[in-house]
Amino acid sequence: MSDIRIDLPDESATEALGAALARAIDGHAVLHLRGALGAGKTTLCRGFLRARGHSGAVKSPTYTLVEPYAPDGQQVFHFDLYRLADPRELEDIGIRDYLQPDAVLLIEWPEQGAMYTPPADLLVELDDAPAGRVARCSASSSRGEVIVARLARQAGRA
Repeated sequence: MSDIRIDLPDESATEALGAALARAIDGHAVLHLRGALGAGKTTLCRGFLRARGHSGAVKSPTYTLVEPYAPDGQQVFHFDLYRLADPRELEDIGIRDYLQPDAVLLIEWPEQGAMYTPPADLLVELDDAPAGRVARCSASSSRGEVIVARLARQAGRA
């Protein structure tokens, strides 16, 4: 599968990546967001949601597990599984109900949900770099391949 590496020198670049992802995704997609605490996962989600027209606050749903949004009429579900005590809690909250045909799932800390976390179309890994951070976006499905190709075109790399 393909991937793209994007340098993120500051917070605004991380939000811009979120906005680029919002433009690159049509319809349903599952994104797994990985990185250390403070790596910018929620900042990326904020950029995604703002690009879709959400003007309110975007906070990490650490205690509620999921925060629903519908800024442009399309459902976007922002999950933060960091404090998930038991992966089976995802079954208890009805994780499969969120897998709607036109919904986007942004899932922080997907590994906490183990086998209950829906498979990713795109994995976004945020890591420290000498000048800020770096994002690696890796396709995990044919839908993910399309997203990576669109990101590459937006970045002028196609």
